[in-house]
Amino acid sequence: MKLTCPTCKNVLDDVADDYPSRPFCSARCKLADLHAWLTEEYKISEPLPLEPEDERRHLN
Repeated sequence: MKLTCPTCKNVLDDVADDYPSRPFCSARCKLADLHAWLTEEYKISEPLPLEPEDERRHLN
């Protein structure tokens, strides 16, 4: 399986399905991604739409 790391864009060929750092190329890239989320470097830019059940709860 071919793997492209979402953090550093490094391409790995012939990666096993049970590769421990997957989808990242290494533990370092995995931690860099976690750090970006924890420091709010990554964020969801739009609010998620309310599901019908949630809308009823907010109307009452």
